[in-house]
Amino acid sequence: MNTIIFLVMRRMRVPLLILLTAYTVAMVGMTLIEGVDDQGQPWRMEFFHAFYFVSFMGTTIGFGEIPYEFSNAQRLWVTLSLYMTVVAWIYAIGALLSLLQDEALRHAMTESRFARTVDNIHEHFYLICGYGDTGRALVSALEERFMRTVVIEKKQERINVLMMENYPIYVPKFCADASLPLHLVEGGLKNPYCSGVVAITDDNLANLHIAITAKLLKPQLTVIGRVDSHDVAANMDSFGTDFIIDPFNVFARKLHTALHSPHLLLLRECLTGEKNSKLCEPLNPPQQGLWILCGYGRFGKAVYERFKGDKNIRFVVIEATLEKTGYPKVEYIEGRGTEAHTLQQAHVEEAVGIIAGTDDDVNNLSIIMTAREINPNLFVVLRQNRADNQIIFEAAKADIVMQASQIIANHIRVLLTTPLLVDFLRLSKRRGHKWIRQLLTRLKDVLNSTPAEIWEMRIDKNSAPALWNAFSQGNSVNFECLQADPRERQKKLACIPLLLVRSDKEMILLPEESECLAPGDQLLWCGRPGVASWMEWTLRDPLVLVYLSTGEIVPRSYVGRWFLKKRK
Repeated sequence: MNTIIFLVMRRMRVPLLILLTAYTVAMVGMTLIEGVDDQGQPWRMEFFHAFYFVSFMGTTIGFGEIPYEFSNAQRLWVTLSLYMTVVAWIYAIGALLSLLQDEALRHAMTESRFARTVDNIHEHFYLICGYGDTGRALVSALEERFMRTVVIEKKQERINVLMMENYPIYVPKFCADASLPLHLVEGGLKNPYCSGVVAITDDNLANLHIAITAKLLKPQLTVIGRVDSHDVAANMDSFGTDFIIDPFNVFARKLHTALHSPHLLLLRECLTGEKNSKLCEPLNPPQQGLWILCGYGRFGKAVYERFKGDKNIRFVVIEATLEKTGYPKVEYIEGRGTEAHTLQQAHVEEAVGIIAGTDDDVNNLSIIMTAREINPNLFVVLRQNRADNQIIFEAAKADIVMQASQIIANHIRVLLTTPLLVDFLRLSKRRGHKWIRQLLTRLKDVLNSTPAEIWEMRIDKNSAPALWNAFSQGNSVNFECLQADPRERQKKLACIPLLLVRSDKEMILLPEESECLAPGDQLLWCGRPGVASWMEWTLRDPLVLVYLSTGEIVPRSYVGRWFLKKRK
C-alpha cells in the first residue's frame, strides 16, 4: 500500500499543484475585484463565497452569479478563471488516466490485492510455485478434491491460462519471481493455514531458493522441491526439504517397475488415479533382450543407471550430440534415431523394445514410427515433453507414455493428499507378484469398472467423534462395523481397507474385518466414489454407530426414546 501511495503522489504531484494553483489564483482574484451590490454600493466577495463559486464554476455547471450580479470586471475574471480551471482539470485527468495505465502501479495494486486475498484465507491451502505443465496438472488434481491452492508464476502468459480455468474454488495467483522471500510471504508462507510449499518452477536454483526460504522462515512446513541436478538436490536436502523429486529418476523407476513388476505398476496406477479400474490390464513387457535407448541426456542417463545392473537387458544408445552428453559405457550409435539406417545400425530388427526419450516430442514420435515399420513387434516406451501434444501421443498408441508433468503432479498429489498410500505401495512391493495379482482381482470386483477413490482416516475426537465416544464407554468397533452400509447394515459398502497404522507405528496390510480399532489409528481406504461420505456418517453419528454395531434403531427424539424405554 505504501508503494501505491508513493507512485500516485509522485506521478500526480505536478497535476495537483497546477490544479491547486489555478483554483487559488481564481479565488484570490474573485476576492480582490470590486463589484456592486443591490443597493449600488461597492463590495468585494468574501473568501468563502469565492471558494464556493469557483468550485462549481470549475465544473462548468453554472448556478449563477452570487450573491449579487457581477460587474464587467468580475465577469471577465470569471471567464479567464473558467478556461484556466478547465484546462487544469483536463491536464489532471489525463495524467490520472496515464497513471492508471502505468505497469508499475498496476503491478503494485495487483500485488497488494493478492497479499490481502491470501491473508484472508482461513482454511488449509498449498502454495504452488510454478504453473507450467506440472503446476497446472497439480492444481487441477488438488482442485478436484476441493483443496485450496495459491499460485505464484513468473510468466504472465501462464497466469493468463490460469485465469481462464474454471476451477470450483478460486485460486489466488500472482505473476512474480517466487524465489524472492517477499513474494513467498505475500503468497501465504507465514499464514497459519499454509499446509505446504511446492517448488516446481523450470529453474533448479529458483526451486532451491524457495525451499531454503520456506524452511528458514517456517521449519515445520512441508516443502516439496523439483530438481534435476544432483548438486542442487544435495544442497536442498541439507536444509531439510521434506521431499526432493527428480523427474528423470521418477521416470526411470516407473519404467523399471513396468518391466520387472508390471502388476505393481498396474496397482499403483489404479490407486493413484492414473488409470481407470476398467482399463487396469497388466502389461507384458519383455524382461530380457536388446533395448534401444534413443537419447542420452538426463532422462537417458537416469534410465541407463537404473538398468545397468540388470544382466538380462542389453542397451544400445542412439544420441546425436555425444560430445555434449558424454559417451555411454555400452554400444552407441551417433544419430537422432529418426532415420531407418541409424536404427538398423542399432540392430532394431532383433530388438525387443525401444525407448524414445529425447527432449523433442516430434523426434520421439518419428523414432517410434520408423522403428515400427522395421520391427512391428517392438515394445514402445514414449517420452512426452509437452502436455499440449496429448492428442497425437494418444494416437501413437505406445505401450507406455512417460509424460513428465502428469507423473510428477500425481506423485506430489499423492504425497500431499494420501501419504499413507506411499507406505502401502512400499509394503506391497515386498509381498510379491502373486499377492499383488490377488489384490488387483479383489479391487476389480469391488470397484466394478468405476474409478478408485482413495481416502485416509484418523481415529481421534475431531475426525471420528462417534467412535471416540464408543471407545470412552468401553465399547469395541471393528472393520466389519465400519464397512457396513448405514442405510442397511446387512449390506457392505464397496470399499477395501488397504492399510492400518497403529499409534505405535505398527503397519497392517489389508486388515481383517474382525480387527478392532483403537484411538489414534490411521486407516487407508479404497472404494467407489461416494463411499467415503457414507462412512463419514458412521464416524460422526453415534446413533448410526449403535445401529451398525447392534442392529438397534434408537429414536432421535426425546419422546421416542422415552417410549422405547417404557416399552422395554
